[in-house]
Amino acid sequence: MSGRAHRHERLAAEIQQEIQVMLAGELKDPRLEGAIAVSEVRLAPDLRVARVYVVVEGGGDEQRRTLAGLEAASGYIRHELTERLQLRPSPRLVFTLDRAPEYGARIETLLDQVRRGGDEPD
Repeated sequence: MSGRAHRHERLAAEIQQEIQVMLAGELKDPRLEGAIAVSEVRLAPDLRVARVYVVVEGGGDEQRRTLAGLEAASGYIRHELTERLQLRPSPRLVFTLDRAPEYGARIETLLDQVRRGGDEPD
């Protein structure tokens, strides 16, 4: 692995950790009070964009409200990341819903049905 790739991974992990800390108590938006976890951060090669994948408990309305809250707080989060991690340039944050847990649960359900003898899927 090149030094540059390692730096990207390390920086992405630091961004993920800092955002998780902010979500745990610093952000006061009521839309961000549910169970939210940052599952992954992917940085663009030029470090100008950070795609932040989040897992949100609840249904579609709750997920939409949470993403709206994150978008509203993105300026504050970006500023704090710049200060805490001395980022130059500071990446633009793009929050994306991570649907991997939902897909995984659906696959498990289907596999269980196949193991039981091929019942019709829900």
